[in-house]
Amino acid sequence: MAVVRQRRQLNLRLPLPPDNSDLCPRFPLPLPPSSTTAAAASAATAGISYADLENIKVLGHGNGGTVYKVRHKRTDKIYALKVVHGDTDATVRRQVFREMEILRRTDSPHTVKCHGIFEKPSGDIAILMEYMDAGTLETLLRRDGTFSESKLRNVASQILKGLNYLHSIKIIHRDIKPSNLLVDRKMSIKISDFGVSKIMCRTLDPCNSYVGTCAYMSPERFDPDSYGGNYNGYAGDIWSLGLTLLELYLGHFPFLQPGQRPDWATLMCAICFGDPPALPDGASEEFRGFIECCLQKESNKRWTASQLLNHPFLCKDQRSD
Repeated sequence: MAVVRQRRQLNLRLPLPPDNSDLCPRFPLPLPPSSTTAAAASAATAGISYADLENIKVLGHGNGGTVYKVRHKRTDKIYALKVVHGDTDATVRRQVFREMEILRRTDSPHTVKCHGIFEKPSGDIAILMEYMDAGTLETLLRRDGTFSESKLRNVASQILKGLNYLHSIKIIHRDIKPSNLLVDRKMSIKISDFGVSKIMCRTLDPCNSYVGTCAYMSPERFDPDSYGGNYNGYAGDIWSLGLTLLELYLGHFPFLQPGQRPDWATLMCAICFGDPPALPDGASEEFRGFIECCLQKESNKRWTASQLLNHPFLCKDQRSD
């Protein structure tokens, strides 16, 4: 209980599971302008003008911005455009600039691609990204129901390739969860939303701040004193991956009963003091072993992304499913 008292003042603002409240913007945002004033914006990618983008519809709100589905008038190509006002609070602004920096650095088929960054004199920022036409893994779970092991094998392989790439260039995502994993109709999956990610200057740079969605945080993120203050931060992404795959398999967040919405202290106690969630009867030994490698409570016992890519679960002959 001493751990709970010490952590009560910490800022863990994001509840689990997400509900329709995340469909309401944190602040009013206009649709992308179509007037000539948009020409004042500058793009990081040559050849795409902000004035040439036509709004189609709002895709969603969250993490300090509104995301629109837009069409490039000259090519008819569809993009996603994230717009953030210049008068947002300092925390949101820091996250936007961090996301911009990471998007400029990354180039992988398993991370969302940035096609342009527009910064207006007013301080508004717009990030033009590739459009994934099936939404997120959370969208698919709500629409189609739980994922089979065969489907999860494909999902896990693609996410791990993205994480392996990010970790190889010393980037930790810190908010892996179904709603941050974009998907298209061909089941291509891309990691997105780098607002709380961290670029590591050194291999063992500490990474124990309270950012991201608390439900998917690893035990050492809640209680670094008990699990090692200078832990390898990359392992936190692996824990979040394990919980994400379990959620897709079970249909609800693994530490909770369906529909349960605890406060962060209850969630912290379940993650830090409870046993890792177990798979139900019927799960294969390979899948069970894979999840165990992700959800080791001691971070130094978790497998790395590169090790997991060679796990028997991912190497299993799909014809046996």
